[in-house]
Amino acid sequence: MAPQAAASTEPMKEKTPRVDWAELLRRTFALDVFACPRCGGRRKVLAYVTAPAGVRSILEHLGLPSQALKRAPARGPPQQAWC
Repeated sequence: MAPQAAASTEPMKEKTPRVDWAELLRRTFALDVFACPRCGGRRKVLAYVTAPAGVRSILEHLGLPSQALKRAPARGPPQQAWC
């Protein structure tokens, strides 16, 4: 049997549907990020800012930290009290 023929007889795996970030927030925290708290209308995403320089300048303009926090050093396993 040729390799191509064997590959075509295998059952196809079903793909799980992807869920966008807004739906995950709604399911997890009961938070609708697209609901306007003032008027109750629906918000739209107009653009995503992904350029590091653009993100940094927006955060600095808002007075928010623009540098990532340093990670805490790794800890060892917890010690058992009875040892």
